[in-house]
Amino acid sequence: MDLSQATPRPGDLIEIFRFGYEHWAIYVGDGYVVHLAPPSEIAGAGAASLMSALTDKAIVKKELLSVVAGRDKYRVNNKHDKKYEPLPPSKIVQRAKKLVGQEMLYKLTSDNCEHFVNELRYGISRSDQVTSAVTAVGVSAVVLTVGLGIAGLLGSLLARDKREKQ
Repeated sequence: MDLSQATPRPGDLIEIFRFGYEHWAIYVGDGYVVHLAPPSEIAGAGAASLMSALTDKAIVKKELLSVVAGRDKYRVNNKHDKKYEPLPPSKIVQRAKKLVGQEMLYKLTSDNCEHFVNELRYGISRSDQVTSAVTAVGVSAVVLTVGLGIAGLLGSLLARDKREKQ
């Protein structure tokens, strides 16, 4: 299900909205995408696709966008075009097709499907999902630590106040 009005062009990044995360592919023309697919990456699998976090290998596949997306929504999202110069579309497609069928290292935090497509389009391996998750975990840890510190301080003050009253 296409979210955007943009028709994909060769070399475009395709963001597919899975339950709890986004899967990424690169459009190579004629309705096909190339994507890095861990064994658990199945359209419509929902939370089961999150099992990809437990694997360390993935296969580069060329499949119809409609098959990869399944019932999930998707859009063209070349979100880093203002920050990084994209490679020429013909080079992106050539690089992507050359990798089809290869088994590659897969790590959720450093070698995932978003790293893969950004490397193909921009020559830069990056994942905003990972950056956002790490930032969220860091902020949560700080909030939890500050909250526990405040609770401990209040507990100490209340205990001291109670002792002084006795």
